[in-house]
Amino acid sequence: MKQKAFGVIQSYYKHSPVYGGVFYACFFSMHTRIDIVLCGQQSEEEFLLVVDAIYDRLCQIEKLGNCYDADSELAQLNQFAAIRPQPVSHELYNMLAFCVDCNARTNGHFDITVHSTDYTPDLISKVQLSPKERTLFFQHPGININLSGFLKGYALESIRDLLRSYEVKNALVNMGNSSVLALGKHPLIDGWRVGFGQNVVSQNQEQEILLKDECLTISGNNSFERKHIIIPNSGKLVEGKWAVAVVTKSGAVGEVLSTALFAADARQWKSIKEEFSPRLVLKLV
Repeated sequence: MKQKAFGVIQSYYKHSPVYGGVFYACFFSMHTRIDIVLCGQQSEEEFLLVVDAIYDRLCQIEKLGNCYDADSELAQLNQFAAIRPQPVSHELYNMLAFCVDCNARTNGHFDITVHSTDYTPDLISKVQLSPKERTLFFQHPGININLSGFLKGYALESIRDLLRSYEVKNALVNMGNSSVLALGKHPLIDGWRVGFGQNVVSQNQEQEILLKDECLTISGNNSFERKHIIIPNSGKLVEGKWAVAVVTKSGAVGEVLSTALFAADARQWKSIKEEFSPRLVLKLV
């Protein structure tokens, strides 16, 4: 097994006459570690090109939607959209429209305006998206759109499209142990077996699941001290060391759903799950 540095990407490659090439790479992007396994008949050089394209794509997504980067498109919109309607790139506009729609679909438990000054649950109604002009206007001062609870899931779907374009059919992409894309299968089993990191399933179930052409998304608190998801209805942080894991076809949907369920109380889970129809929802402790 050979280690090779490709820019900031560390990679390993092994070829088997039975299974073909197995390629592993890791790098840091979007403030987290990205681990990638690719399997197929491609050469090491071909797999390196795929991973390099993924790295570049994640950088592009951050420049679009990272509100903490003052030079990103979203940060600029947050600064000026309350003054006058601002033109929005096609890709970011679609992201915002999807997220605004998901606010209604989750009964308000997924809200990209929750970090705004003087936040109220109806503040998102003041986010005006005009599809014909493709502009964004804030009808209230102090609105701040934060896509942190969505970008990794969106990134998984972008990676899926890239892998398809490079004809990679078998892949596992792990973004920080909380957003996972599994395509095709591992060389030895029909799918990809993944666990839940430091979390465990609260029910009497296996601590791993088999994914195939699906995404696993986890939202929650990994300690009693680390509280970071706000309950939109109350403005308070979700308490306790626990998390929600969901398995969905789409990483973007999974990110929305896991965040919404973590912020909702148990009485609201049924209607939210019915709206998105995940294959699996688990409470982790």
